[in-house]
Amino acid sequence: MPPAVYIVGLGIFTQGTSEFMLSGLLPGMADDLGVSIPDAGLLISAFAIGMVVGAPLLAVATLGWPRRTALVSLQAAFVVAHVVGALAPGYAVLFVTRVISALAYAGYWGVAVATAVALVPASAKARAVAVVAGGLTLATIVGVPAGTLLGQVSSWRAAFWAVAAATVVSLVCTLILVPGGNGGRGVRSGNGGRGGNGERGAGERPSVRAELRGMARPQLWLSYAITAFAFGAVIVTFSYLAALLTEVGGVSEGWVPAILALFGVGGLAGIVVGGRTAEASPLGTLGLGLGGLVLFSVLLALTAEVTAVVIALVLLLGFVGYVTNPALQSRVFTLAPGAPTLVGATNTAAFNVGNTVAPLLGGLTIDAGFGYASVAWVGAALAGAGVLGVLWAARLQRAERGGPSAPTPVARVARESVRAEA
Repeated sequence: MPPAVYIVGLGIFTQGTSEFMLSGLLPGMADDLGVSIPDAGLLISAFAIGMVVGAPLLAVATLGWPRRTALVSLQAAFVVAHVVGALAPGYAVLFVTRVISALAYAGYWGVAVATAVALVPASAKARAVAVVAGGLTLATIVGVPAGTLLGQVSSWRAAFWAVAAATVVSLVCTLILVPGGNGGRGVRSGNGGRGGNGERGAGERPSVRAELRGMARPQLWLSYAITAFAFGAVIVTFSYLAALLTEVGGVSEGWVPAILALFGVGGLAGIVVGGRTAEASPLGTLGLGLGGLVLFSVLLALTAEVTAVVIALVLLLGFVGYVTNPALQSRVFTLAPGAPTLVGATNTAAFNVGNTVAPLLGGLTIDAGFGYASVAWVGAALAGAGVLGVLWAARLQRAERGGPSAPTPVARVARESVRAEA
């Protein structure tokens, strides 16, 4: 695997830490800024909305840029936003910096994944995506707990400074190790020109119109829906996991960080396994992962008061929740090889649709009086919708490849004979 792939994964790690670390910093931020915890929580929503909007917007804005230039510029914007955020005199300024950070991070995600898959042969694309996505999983295992600890020892502002410093390190590594030039903003077709499958050659200048043409496939948009359902099914339970553990399971607050880290360990294992299976069987990987999410979410809802079972399920949920990630990320590039930048950016937006809507649905069930365990039922329902999407995708794939409705070999021979006689 080229070192540059690991470097873009490092960028995801540093910026992804900021995406999730606010959950452990909210009380201190609320006290320091003079707002309620729910109002401080809106900073998380602001980041998620910025991700949804920023992914396709920044992908279009940077489409003609060399990939290294885009990656460095987006990280620089992210660093500036965090420095301003760390110095923010009040809530309003911090809110704006969170939106700007999310816009930059969303743009980075899209370019990072496109860069990774362009640097490796087709047989290694899923593994390259797994490395990049593994940066986010590592952020949940190491970055988020470290940020929370730093916020407890010093202040939430110190955590912001730490993220900014780590991102500067990633930026410098990007300048040194990520190849310059256009880096094939199109996907390499192997023949120096446009391939028969609609891929752009390395020398062809990218354009928004060409990428939009490449995205005009129903299978692609179905894949985006599966992405939103799959990630939503994971994040809805994870978002309320701490409250579920303490309020329903009776777990001491001191044990919560360790259990959350266990979820990350399961997620990291899932990323590794998924990176190996996604290339050979993307839909099979998605089906098994989403099916596991349905099963383990239902078990969590039914056994939320049994601590030992819940701890085991947290590990398993992390695994099945993230084993789908490489397939979700890499499959869209296979479906739309002619749109390597927009296709990845839109997939990032789809992830964050799930990240925004699913916790909202979980909150509605809690407010309706169904308790914290109800979020696991929401997760099971979303995963079930994802399973239906995978079955539909498999049906469309069979039809495209000449499934049951395709002419039989005898019919094809007869048809060719008629043509020859004509």
